[in-house]
Amino acid sequence: MTDLHFRALPPPLKPLADKFYRAHRSPMRASQADQLWVAQQGEVIAALCLRPVASGQWLTSLLVAPTRRRQGLARQLIAQALDGCDEPVWLFCQPQLQGFYQRLGFAECTRLPAPLAERLARYSRSKSLLAMVRDGGANPENPPIKDPRGR
Repeated sequence: MTDLHFRALPPPLKPLADKFYRAHRSPMRASQADQLWVAQQGEVIAALCLRPVASGQWLTSLLVAPTRRRQGLARQLIAQALDGCDEPVWLFCQPQLQGFYQRLGFAECTRLPAPLAERLARYSRSKSLLAMVRDGGANPENPPIKDPRGR
């Protein structure tokens, strides 16, 4: 079996992530401004986007292939993508995922940068979502995400 690895996709390879999203019938797509991160084991098995917003990043489009869920891939991919990130990272999630993100150092957030507040208001018309944030830097309440390999 091919080794599992995590990496930021260089811009010319962004279509690989869109192909992954389409293959799993996801409406998610990457914009040109996004930094795409993937987990690969021969093929893409998980992906996420980090989009610059305000003075931080918006984590969006996290998807793990259904046959690979519950194996820690989302946690590992987020850890790799945020390694060394010293700015706030916001995300929107379904309420049942709050505990998952809290274990990764995210906290519920009531104040968002204007562009994200507008998106959340629009998205919340059709689904229930929570806004969460992980502060960058050395905030003891948001410890670094533990790398599963102990690094």
